[in-house]
Amino acid sequence: MINVQNKNSSYFVEWIPNNVKSSVCDIPPTGLSMASTFIGNSTSIQEMFRRVSEQFTAMFRRKAFLHWYTGEGMDEMEFTEAESNMNDLVSEYQQYQDATADEEGDYEDEEEADQET
Repeated sequence: MINVQNKNSSYFVEWIPNNVKSSVCDIPPTGLSMASTFIGNSTSIQEMFRRVSEQFTAMFRRKAFLHWYTGEGMDEMEFTEAESNMNDLVSEYQQYQDATADEEGDYEDEEEADQET
């Protein structure tokens, strides 16, 4: 995995250290020769969070299934807070992505200026 990261270092950001983990399980599921796990941390997860948030918001606005949760003691405000937290998380990932894009743009501008001189 280190070789993959080193070979493709331009695709990995410096501000998320150890952003890739992988492991192989010695005891595979029945019928398979191997099992493995891969976990990656990148700003691309924001798209999945955004989709889930949009689907949640659509259902929450219609109060779909809300009665099941309020009947068990949850308050509607907890859902509003969860929605807000999800939106904040998406915004934070977007800020990191934009900051990285800005840094890359600055670097490319510097390279062009160096080539012109």
